[in-house]
Amino acid sequence: MSFSPRSRFFWRLLSRSLELGKRTLVMGILNVTPDSFSDGGRFFPQDAAAEQALQMLDEGADSVDIGGESTRPGATPLSPAEEQARVLPVIRVVLAARPGAVLSIDTYHAETARAAVEAGCEIVNDVSGHLWDPAMAATCAELGCGNVLMHTRGRPVEWKTQSRLAADEVWPLVLRGLQEQANAAVAAGIARESIVLDPGFGFGKIMEENWPLLAGLDQLRSLGYPLLAGLSRKSFLRGSRRSAEEIFDVELATSAANMAAILAGAHILRVHEVKAARQVAEIADRVLAASE
Repeated sequence: MSFSPRSRFFWRLLSRSLELGKRTLVMGILNVTPDSFSDGGRFFPQDAAAEQALQMLDEGADSVDIGGESTRPGATPLSPAEEQARVLPVIRVVLAARPGAVLSIDTYHAETARAAVEAGCEIVNDVSGHLWDPAMAATCAELGCGNVLMHTRGRPVEWKTQSRLAADEVWPLVLRGLQEQANAAVAAGIARESIVLDPGFGFGKIMEENWPLLAGLDQLRSLGYPLLAGLSRKSFLRGSRRSAEEIFDVELATSAANMAAILAGAHILRVHEVKAARQVAEIADRVLAASE
């Protein structure tokens, strides 16, 4: 079996560019929330959140993605003001300690995106792909920041009742959706070089529907954009256990899925455990380098 080398890109951010494709970049996840699905409350006190961000940078994270609102099914929506009260103090503390750090804001609110970028974030990571706030695309175009556009099928309150997708429907749906979102972003004035695409594992794709998406990840290369994979601790990974009593290591499963994603073309991994992801990326990058 041979693997196709990744395309090379320079991802234009607010004040700098990051080279993508030579090696896999790791984006650490920082949930400043009491109710996120895997680590809700662990880093909700702002001092604990800032400490965790600095630890992830020490462990080799190329960027840290800071979010103040959970998007798990049934989560309570926040106003932009409530969201900003959670994330802005953390952004300021981290950048005071590490002025050169690359921070990303995980939000679908244009107001929060603006406030976070003005506080020093380089990237806006919008799980809705600019669909949930009509002001987001124009705001990001004006700011000149980096953008992650995620494919999301419906909203979190709809996921439990959505119709199921056949295996052969999944990646064509994501391919079309991401193409439309990227086209809309460029039409709004966002530079093509500022865009990274995320297929949105678990976001409107129910359990087994995520496997064909991962298997077909290489199909998204045809869009001509860098790819980000957010597989860390996703619920569908737990579905591989044979019985409810079986001890299951979700971090080990995450590492296996991350390896598959890199070999299929992912340029960036978004993860909770930075150290493990760095080790996975090093091996996968060597395999890709040998294939060249």
